[in-house]
Amino acid sequence: QVQLVESGGGLVQPGGSLRLSCAASGFTSSMYAMTWYRQAPGKDRELVASISGGGRYTNYADSVKGRFTISRDNDKNEVYLQMNSLKPEDTAVYYCSVIVQWQAYWGQGTQVTVSS
Repeated sequence: QVQLVESGGGLVQPGGSLRLSCAASGFTSSMYAMTWYRQAPGKDRELVASISGGGRYTNYADSVKGRFTISRDNDKNEVYLQMNSLKPEDTAVYYCSVIVQWQAYWGQGTQVTVSS
């Protein structure tokens, strides 16, 4: 079955960096676009970045453009989110997601806290 496992979250000071990873299994990841979302306390879940199956095309929320980079390694079935110049407003639980055969799958999420 499809499984997504995020890792790499933690506590970081403003201006710092983190790299999130999403390990995918149960499907051929190179065939599917994958997306990072985040959800802050009391707010709706929002799209952060997405990447096409082959990795050629990417899309970012305006709030993270120029600071975050999404990438993937299909040989490892992993997707990454490099987050630089982090701000307190980036604090949230970050999830990776994929739609396989019209069914959306989510990981358990990884907490990112940006605070001094």
